[in-house]
Amino acid sequence: MTARRRWAIPLVPLYAAGLALKQRLAPQPRSLTWPVLSVGSLSAGGAGKTPAVIALAELLADSGWSPTILSRGYGRASATSNTPAEVTPDDADAADRFGDEPTLIADRTGLPVWVCADRFAAGQAAEAQALAHTFSPTTEEASAEAAHPPLHLLDDGFQHRRLARTLDIVLLTAEDLDDTLLPAGNLREPLTALRRAHIIVVREDEAHVLTPRLEALNATGTLVWHIRRTLRFPQPLGIFSAGLRPMAFCGLARPTDFTASLAAAGCGVTGTLAFPDHHRYTDADIDHLLATARSLEATGFITTEKDAVKLTPALRTRIESRGQLMVVALDAAFTDPEAVVQTLRELLA
Repeated sequence: MTARRRWAIPLVPLYAAGLALKQRLAPQPRSLTWPVLSVGSLSAGGAGKTPAVIALAELLADSGWSPTILSRGYGRASATSNTPAEVTPDDADAADRFGDEPTLIADRTGLPVWVCADRFAAGQAAEAQALAHTFSPTTEEASAEAAHPPLHLLDDGFQHRRLARTLDIVLLTAEDLDDTLLPAGNLREPLTALRRAHIIVVREDEAHVLTPRLEALNATGTLVWHIRRTLRFPQPLGIFSAGLRPMAFCGLARPTDFTASLAAAGCGVTGTLAFPDHHRYTDADIDHLLATARSLEATGFITTEKDAVKLTPALRTRIESRGQLMVVALDAAFTDPEAVVQTLRELLA
């Protein structure tokens, strides 16, 4: 096992004991009217849940379902609020109010996304709004929406025991295999927790590594889906949109994955400035970014969609005064979407 924070290794047994106690004392989960598909992971971040939620939401919508996404809205200004709020991604302060990932999901999918510390309350609000919309004096659009079976996608829900779910879909990465529990590592639960999953999602390029380990974990009876991840660069210049010597910056749980993906796509960077996951950018951060870019003689900047939604117009203007800002999208798609849809139809029938 690999310890990210070796000094915290003595605290791992305490975390494990607290986790076991929390599971024993967990209240009876509450059920919503619509089916709930949870998309989660064992790790505290970096497994690729957001691209997977977007891919699954779009696939469901294209296949006749009406999905609504429920999220805690981690990192938002009112993250502890128990008042449900529907994400409005076009608002200038959307990332601050709703969280970076919910804002990105709403923007990419165009689907309803609700945030609340109490995910059950978020689901109730979504269902109440849909019911009011269906029975209001509307047009053919409302009738067509009512004909599609509704369901919830619970973002990052594998450890959320307060809301009952119909299916648990869990992302697993090769890095998770050799990680250890918090606080020394990044795992929120041990690998044996995968036995609770109905479906495990692995990256296509890591399947050969993960399949034997899943067999060793006695998870062979669990369905496994493969997902393909690709970076999408702005057109028409593609990987050269920020010049020949771009500098990367991001606030991700696994920033090295971002730079490795850039390199694999043929987009080399002169340096990378990494901030904590879900970091909110300030003027001081931009000062640091610009100073580093000058020292590296960078021609421009590269960042992720998740980071871009947190840049105010004023911050973007400051960045672009030094060079072009290229926002790279991470697209995910299931390698066999027809099989995914057929499986869900059978399991949700």
